[in-house]
Amino acid sequence: QVQLVESGGGSVQAGGSLRLSCAASGDRYSRNSMAWFRQAPGKEREGVAVIPWLGRINYAESVKGRFTISKDNAKNTLYLQMNSLKPEDTAMYYCAADRALVTGLEARQYNYWGQGTQVTVSS
Repeated sequence: QVQLVESGGGSVQAGGSLRLSCAASGDRYSRNSMAWFRQAPGKEREGVAVIPWLGRINYAESVKGRFTISKDNAKNTLYLQMNSLKPEDTAMYYCAADRALVTGLEARQYNYWGQGTQVTVSS
């Protein structure tokens, strides 16, 4: 089993920055691929960025050049650095993981999920 706990959300003005963290525990082989998703009220959950254990990091078009996904294996922590935030980035942000080598951004590809951290960007 895998446990994922997000932190770092908050309220910022447009143009600001936030860094989200996801502390992971449990079977490390079950989190070979890790990703960030977000869900705004009334909208479907959408993939933001994925960092597989092998292969290329993948970003959603809407965040390319503004968000950076990274991980610290020694700390078992996944990060999402978010710069130049826009009001449309407002959402609950979720950390996700899966045993498989996943390079896509579809929620159905991930078996483990955190509880989320809220990000609110005001104009």
